Amino acid sequence: MTDRILISGSVAFDTIMVFEGHFKDHILPDRVHMLNVAFLTPELKREFGGCAANIGYNLKKLGGTPVLLATIGHDGVDYLRRMQSMGLETAHIAQLPEQFTAQAFITTDLADNQIIAFHPGAMAMAHQISVADALPAKLGIVSPNGKQAMQQHAHQFLEAGIPFIFDPGQGLPMFDGTELRALIASASAVTVNDYEARLLCEGTGWNEQQIAEQLDALVITLGAEGSQVWTRSGMESIAACAISNAADPTGCGDAFRAGLLYGVSNGWSWEDASRLGSVLGAVKIESKGAQNHEFDRAMVAARFAQNYGRQPW
Repeated sequence: MTDRILISGSVAFDTIMVFEGHFKDHILPDRVHMLNVAFLTPELKREFGGCAANIGYNLKKLGGTPVLLATIGHDGVDYLRRMQSMGLETAHIAQLPEQFTAQAFITTDLADNQIIAFHPGAMAMAHQISVADALPAKLGIVSPNGKQAMQQHAHQFLEAGIPFIFDPGQGLPMFDGTELRALIASASAVTVNDYEARLLCEGTGWNEQQIAEQLDALVITLGAEGSQVWTRSGMESIAACAISNAADPTGCGDAFRAGLLYGVSNGWSWEDASRLGSVLGAVKIESKGAQNHEFDRAMVAARFAQNYGRQPW
């Protein structure tokens, strides 16, 4: 039986700039209708990101077999080579020469406020990628991507009989209540953070337990407070993995999802898979950038044992 895990989602660049001041000192409340502000940003860094690539990065290091279903633009050649050098399967990443790779331009001030502009670029065409072409697979995930791609890949997973996790993330506001209910009905599990969980409940008209009753599990991450695993039998709280220092939360949710996918694909309970996700999230938060943290299975096993009292494998 194959151990391939199909990851539908974005491959993107994150261009991060730091404004050495406070936005509030330069934005006049009575002039927001005619806003024209420039911020000097001496510090700039371009990071590799995107939900599919972040999940794949972590899952590969853990020993899984991720297969990315994504699109990049003409500027994504170096990114593609980087993923290939890590051993990621990229046969189902399409390069669209007339598009830019999806990218976020993030300006942060000294109070950690952020102004973000996001260009979807090639991501908006990700529906050109087919789940059927990437089979066989044991498990899948539909993470933030172009709206049409998320809906299409969810339907294709269902048609192929491949269980998948619906991970709407920042793409959640794109869907109305009817669309969200249909996506939940087709998924095996749903994972969101606590803010997204509120939006999901408001959008569907269902509470957490009502959503969980239609799934194998609803997993809600709570940052430093750990996570919750909702199933038909109720909710179990999962303690967070301890960290040494919080350097950067970017990509922590994707690291968590990699642990979740690895655990579930290996027959673990959703609770133990969430614990593994918490370990990966803790490892990630201790490094800046979404794909700069280093780890191996031995390190993960040690931290799992330290936090949860037993070896994971």
